[in-house]
Amino acid sequence: MKLPLLKLHRLTHQVLMYILTMAVAFSLLLVALGSWNSWQIANNFKFGITTDLQLQQLSGQIIHLDEVLTMSARMAAATGDLKWETRYASFEPKLSEAIETAIALAPEAYESHAERTDAANEQLIKLEATAFQLIRENQDAEALALLFSDQYEIQKQIYADGMRQTTQTLAKRVETNIEAYGLSLSRSSLFSFISFLVLMVSWILILALISQYIESRQRAEKRLRTAKSQLEVSHAQIAVSEIALRHQTAELGQALQKLKETQSTIIQNEKMSSLGHLVAGIAHEINNPVSFIYGNIKYLQNYFDELLASVAIYQKYYPEPVAEICTHQANIELDFLQEDLPKIIDSIRLGTKRIQQIVLSLRNFSRMNEADCKNIDIHEGLDSTLLILQHRLITKSSYPEIEVVKKYGDLPLIECYGGLLNQVFMNILSNAIDALRDKQLSYLSQNNLGDRPQITVQTSALNSHYIEISISDNADGMSKAVQEKLFEPFFTTKPVGKGTGMGLSISHQIIVEKHKGKLLCFSSPGTGTEFVIQLPIVQTPVRHSPRQMVSESR
Repeated sequence: MKLPLLKLHRLTHQVLMYILTMAVAFSLLLVALGSWNSWQIANNFKFGITTDLQLQQLSGQIIHLDEVLTMSARMAAATGDLKWETRYASFEPKLSEAIETAIALAPEAYESHAERTDAANEQLIKLEATAFQLIRENQDAEALALLFSDQYEIQKQIYADGMRQTTQTLAKRVETNIEAYGLSLSRSSLFSFISFLVLMVSWILILALISQYIESRQRAEKRLRTAKSQLEVSHAQIAVSEIALRHQTAELGQALQKLKETQSTIIQNEKMSSLGHLVAGIAHEINNPVSFIYGNIKYLQNYFDELLASVAIYQKYYPEPVAEICTHQANIELDFLQEDLPKIIDSIRLGTKRIQQIVLSLRNFSRMNEADCKNIDIHEGLDSTLLILQHRLITKSSYPEIEVVKKYGDLPLIECYGGLLNQVFMNILSNAIDALRDKQLSYLSQNNLGDRPQITVQTSALNSHYIEISISDNADGMSKAVQEKLFEPFFTTKPVGKGTGMGLSISHQIIVEKHKGKLLCFSSPGTGTEFVIQLPIVQTPVRHSPRQMVSESR
């Protein structure tokens, strides 16, 4: 069978396209003729059936409306309620409209009995109108008798016979249309069958001619798929390489970001360490002469008291000294000197005590280079930090004094890195002061004094394992979006040059990673800000119930 097909293919190859074109045109012609014939039959059937169905619906509607009118009239007579007349009036035009529509669609179905049916309908309407008139005259019994009278029933029967004849006529019409449609459909089916046979023979010959062409195309497509598969493999390898490159790029970016954070942290720690060494050296150098001064004040006070006692004894036994002594006493204002010098000595004593307190605070704050945990008094670290920031809290020309409220609880000594904690206190308190000053500057621009600026420092023991330090202010607070990025490296809301964005990030690292504690922030616009620090009393791991820790939402 293969060789004849090849021969047939060679003999008709030049006219293959012409034969295909003619075959397609012939097929389209047969399909068009069959489709037109089917469309004509279907259209005629659809029109006839649609009209017949509409007539049947109208016939049923006419019978229904006639019964509705009869029921409305009889209910009005039975109840004496004229609302039924209103219902009658609303359905009577619908009945007339339905009858007119049915006659227009199929006048032949009504012409044989239309006159008698219309006369009966008119008589019924007149009798029902008379019944409604009797009801309006309160003659309900007479109206009811009229509607159930023989005359009314005869007219109803005539009307019903007419509608029954109409229904029978419509049924015969539907049957005739269906028979005509069946005959047309049989003819169309015969034409379609003959067309199918002709097309089948034609296309079998054509398919035999093009089968080898399809086989050659399939072989070409197979070669093309092989080449495409090889190309897809190469593309997949490139995609894998691209993914690996993106992954390496992402890792490199993360490493670079971490390197920047580490570099900034190291620089900040080196700055704080250098500052700690500098502060410790200055405190040591200042402490020595201050100790000399403070230690000699006691002797100065004693010497002065003895000198004043000697002068008093001299004045007691020599009340009238020589003129030169009197002149000298007047020049040096001896009485004022005796009264003022004790005050000066007391002032020197207070000043040296103040210097000693500042030096002690500087020494406490400068614990940056302590490598080991030590037992530290948290209150001492807070007081030292506040003392160093005292110059920013006092009254200035444009700002009132910031009030610091201390609510210290009874805390044990905490095992921690004191210098690092002081750095955290410094960052949080400095941010609170900046926020309060910004709020005051905004109020000053509006000629509004606002609330008195205040910072509250509160400490308490949560349980036997943890303590809590709360530092809050009454500034403007911050939004939720700012809080979400608060501890991210290099994030700051301060103007360029006033903040590095590393203070709270380093503080979070010191509290969470270095001390295994928590650093929380609670704030909302207009209500101020509160930072809560939770620290373990001992740095060794301690098992405790999670309920003993404070909630992270307030």
